[in-house]
Amino acid sequence: MSTDKPPVLKRVDDELTPLFVRSNEAYWAASISATGDSATEAARAENALRSWYADPTLQREVADALEACPADQPALRRQLELLDRECSRNALPPDVIEDLVQRAQDIHHRFVTHRGHVGGREVTQNRILEILRTSTDEAERLEAWRASKEIGPLVEEDLRELARRRNDAARDLGFRDFYRMELALQEIDEDALLAIADQLEAVTRQPYAKEKRGMDAEIRDRLDLGDAVLRPHHYADPFFQELPVTDTTTALLDRQFANRDLAELIGSYFEGIGLPVGPILDRSDLFERAGKDQHAYCIHVDRTDDVRILCNLRSNERWAGTLLHELGHGVYDAHMPADLPFLLRTPSHIMATEAVAMFFGRLSRHPGWLRANCGTSDDDLAMLVEPLASQRRQAMLIFARWALVMIHFEREFYEDPSRRDLNRLWWRLVERMQLIEQPEGADRGAEWATKIHLAVAPVYYHNYLLGELFASQIHSFVRSEIASDEHGYSGEESLGRYLRDRVFAPGATVPWQALVARATGRPLDPGFFLQEFVA
Repeated sequence: MSTDKPPVLKRVDDELTPLFVRSNEAYWAASISATGDSATEAARAENALRSWYADPTLQREVADALEACPADQPALRRQLELLDRECSRNALPPDVIEDLVQRAQDIHHRFVTHRGHVGGREVTQNRILEILRTSTDEAERLEAWRASKEIGPLVEEDLRELARRRNDAARDLGFRDFYRMELALQEIDEDALLAIADQLEAVTRQPYAKEKRGMDAEIRDRLDLGDAVLRPHHYADPFFQELPVTDTTTALLDRQFANRDLAELIGSYFEGIGLPVGPILDRSDLFERAGKDQHAYCIHVDRTDDVRILCNLRSNERWAGTLLHELGHGVYDAHMPADLPFLLRTPSHIMATEAVAMFFGRLSRHPGWLRANCGTSDDDLAMLVEPLASQRRQAMLIFARWALVMIHFEREFYEDPSRRDLNRLWWRLVERMQLIEQPEGADRGAEWATKIHLAVAPVYYHNYLLGELFASQIHSFVRSEIASDEHGYSGEESLGRYLRDRVFAPGATVPWQALVARATGRPLDPGFFLQEFVA
């Protein structure tokens, strides 16, 4: 890699890097201790970062450097292309950038600080999920589900206005709307994405319907509902993006993680495959408390060695899977080559880091992984093997159908954020994709607005779906060419070497399509996912 670089890339080192770090640190501070001051500082830091990209002089320098870039320096060209993309996204007047950042941060702050109410008392998201997973009391379940949706009416109109303003900005930049702009800047072809979505909808329709009939029968039996129509509050997750509870299997699975230090347990697994995570865990914030974001994420603060995750851990399978997932992001960030330039020391694409996270997140329901890492007994394994095989299939079908809801909803949302039937649209998609009947009064509700991604990670959800496809493709390749899957790759350092060399090492030097081919020897192919979970 040539050491000669245009002056604009020196500006990246001198000016962009400190702004990037400050923005990430402020976002982290606002997540772990949400106050008015921390939210204001996060917005201020993000605004400064985006305003740097918006500088017209910088944009001219990037354009000139791209035009002069020699054909035999692809890494240099890629840096300039990535920088140009961020400049394009932010080629807006300063007051527009400030307005968009502040509106998104205000909505995020309300999500972080809001707590629903059950029995007249504030409850955490973990408590809501606990009720939906365990309670057989119809009234309590309904109250918990409604508590998970309380935030909707509080942010609905602000989300609409944010989307309108995002659209205005995108049109000023020459795009149809914000949705199309984000796809283009993510190097995602809209027609190709919709073709994959249509293929998955068609191929999974009957298998999903069959599996859901069985799951619904178990729910009716567990909740003693007879032939009653199931409503959203009868499922174990407010969006039905995760598996329903099966009493025996769920209890037995959770027992494998009960009273365990999940950070130590899962940290040992990553150590065993040659991808140590100790420094990540040391910097992380892992347990729930008041005023803290109730979700989970990974952040690479400085693109050097400061990688952190946020979780709200409890000693159960759900949080074990979440920790595996977030540390999957973490090892990608932490184990890229240190000599990559700042602009290239990031995953090739969002879908690539999601793929690695999902590859690892699946392991919490892998019988061999449970034996190797949790010491699961032969008796417990004998009871778990068949149910877990069924659950893995069900979980992927559930997620695929849920992701289709988000992909189609967000596309139509940005076509017209002002339409008054957004909640009806939401429930039409839920009924079509997830086969769940809408609750009473859905036309008057704002359940669509309770998905935090719409505010803080817009036009993102397709990357989860593409990530699942890539994760299955990686799994198929590794299992046939690299390492044994018998124990969930436990102790297989060859897996760590493969990921470092074939997935992490390029950073962002290549587009995602080239990364998929480099990692697995072929383009992205939904067939691996379908063979693993649908065939």
